[in-house]
Amino acid sequence: MAEKTVLIVDDEASIREMIAVALEMAGYHYLEAGDARQAHSLIVDERPDLIILDWMLPGTSGIDLARRLKRDEGTAEIPIIMLTARTEEDNRVQGLEVGADDYITKPFSPREMVARLKAVLRRSTPPGLDTPVEIGGIHLDPVGHWVTIDGEPVTIGPTEYRLLQFFMTHPDRVYTREQLLDQVWGAGIYVEERTVDVHIRRLRKVLGEAHGKLVQTVRGAGYRFSTRQQ
Repeated sequence: MAEKTVLIVDDEASIREMIAVALEMAGYHYLEAGDARQAHSLIVDERPDLIILDWMLPGTSGIDLARRLKRDEGTAEIPIIMLTARTEEDNRVQGLEVGADDYITKPFSPREMVARLKAVLRRSTPPGLDTPVEIGGIHLDPVGHWVTIDGEPVTIGPTEYRLLQFFMTHPDRVYTREQLLDQVWGAGIYVEERTVDVHIRRLRKVLGEAHGKLVQTVRGAGYRFSTRQQ
């Protein structure tokens, strides 16, 4: 199973730990960052499904990071929940104006956090991406975020999951590394092309020897997902 991945961005370790425990109990995978720079690096590399972002951060503030993410075509669609001790209405309005999807003030209950998170994720699921697909014994269920191989669930990282979903919904066609970067990581995000090769290797390892062969290297062109023999 591949859980939805949530990035927790807060400079207080105790707050991150409290949220992390709640997320883990609710069945979510989580990542942690203590400042905006570390957060942006994780966002580029891991592409989380949602970001819980503290307003006040050392260096670049959370609101500035949110503004940067929403202006970037590659990260604009990632939902953001702003987390802050600020309760004034104008600050709430400012947070929502930069594109935040929700706003939670401290102190808060972990149950409320998870409930709000689930609601934001439901609203932000792109239409047409919730249809299960099965190819060559690999079954991918976007609603439950499940991946099974011959009926057995497998554990898969968030980037490998997105790669697999893209491949399975676009089979038998060759894609260059640049095209895969645009489609899976997002246009406008700078990632070295060799990063694609790293995640392809990880995906093949997850799929196992028999099914990993479906991810085919086309020399001089790129990669293709196909049940046909090369």
